[in-house]
Amino acid sequence: MRTGRFCEVLEAVGVSQEQAAVYHMLVTAGGATAEDVALRSGMDVLDGQLVLQALVRQGLASHTDGTPRVFRAVPPDVALLPRIKNSAQALDAARAEADRLLEAHRKTMRRHDAGHLLEIITGGEALRQRLKSIQATAREEMLWFCKAQYVAMPSGSNTDEFEALARGVRYRVLYEKAFFDDEGAVDNVVAGVRAGESARAVPELPLRLAIADRTVAVFPLVPGGPNGSPEQPTTALVRDGNLLSALIALFESYWENAVPLSVSDEDGLTRNETETHPSLSPADSRLLSLLIAGVPDKAIASQMGLSRRTVQRRVQSLMEQAGAGSRVQLAWQAARRGWL
Repeated sequence: MRTGRFCEVLEAVGVSQEQAAVYHMLVTAGGATAEDVALRSGMDVLDGQLVLQALVRQGLASHTDGTPRVFRAVPPDVALLPRIKNSAQALDAARAEADRLLEAHRKTMRRHDAGHLLEIITGGEALRQRLKSIQATAREEMLWFCKAQYVAMPSGSNTDEFEALARGVRYRVLYEKAFFDDEGAVDNVVAGVRAGESARAVPELPLRLAIADRTVAVFPLVPGGPNGSPEQPTTALVRDGNLLSALIALFESYWENAVPLSVSDEDGLTRNETETHPSLSPADSRLLSLLIAGVPDKAIASQMGLSRRTVQRRVQSLMEQAGAGSRVQLAWQAARRGWL
C-alpha cells in the first residue's frame, strides 16, 4: 500500500497523518530510534520522540529498554484490524441511525405538509421518466395494474423491468382481458414471464397502477388519452400513509382472485386455473425455509448476504402476500399454499 493511502486509512481510525507515516516507517524498516525517524522524516529528534511515544500509548509500537531506545511496530493484524473493525461497526451504526432519523424526518414532513406525501405528475413524458426511476431504485418488489391502451408507456417498451428482474426484484403484474387485444401484447407478456415476471389476468381493472417496494405508488388522477394521444395524463405519486395502504390492499384483492398465466410450449400464454397462489422466488423460498426452521433474522441475513433490515422487509412482504398477521400464521399459510 502506498504511504499516502496508508496514512488515509489510519486517519480514518483516529491516527494522525504524522503518526501514520512514522508507523509505516517502523513497519517497513523493522525498527528505528528517534534519531532514525528524524533523519528519514525531516522532523527534529524531539518531535520524532513525541510521535514514537504517542504510537506506544496507542498500542501501535513498542520499544526496547536501554539507550537509545529502538522502537518497533506492533504487527498490523494486532494493532490495526481491531481498530478498523470497530470503526466500521461504528460507521454502520451511525449510518443506520442517520437512516432512522431521515425516515422520521420524512414522516414528520408528510404529516405536516401534503406536498411531501402526494406529488402531481403532468404529461406522458414526465410519467415515463418517473416510472423508469421507481423501477431503477426498486429493491424488493414491483406491483402493476396493466390496462388496455397505453397512456405513456407502450407495451414492450418497459425495458427497465428486465433490468430489475435481473437484479432480483420481484414483479407481480395483473393484466385485464382487453390488454391482450393490443398489437404485440401477448409476445411482450410472454417475454416478461420468461424473464421471471409473475403474471395474472382479470376481466377488468379499475385503474392503472404501479407500486414499488410498498413505499411509493403511481396512479392516474385524471384519465389520459389512450394510445399516447395528445391528451395529457395527470398522475399522482403517493408515499406512505393510508392512501398507499389502500392501493396495496386493492392490488392484493385483485391478485388473489386473478387467474395465473404461464407460457405454453408454443410460446403463447395459458391460463392455469388450478394454480391459485403465486410461487416464490428462489431467494424467498430459501428465506422462508430458514425462517420456519427457527433461524434468527441476523443469521438469515448472514447466510443470504442481506442486511437484517432487508430480511425483515421481505418477511413482512411475505406476510402481506399471504394475508398473515404473524410469523406463525405465515408458516401455516406457506404450508397451505404449497410454498414449502
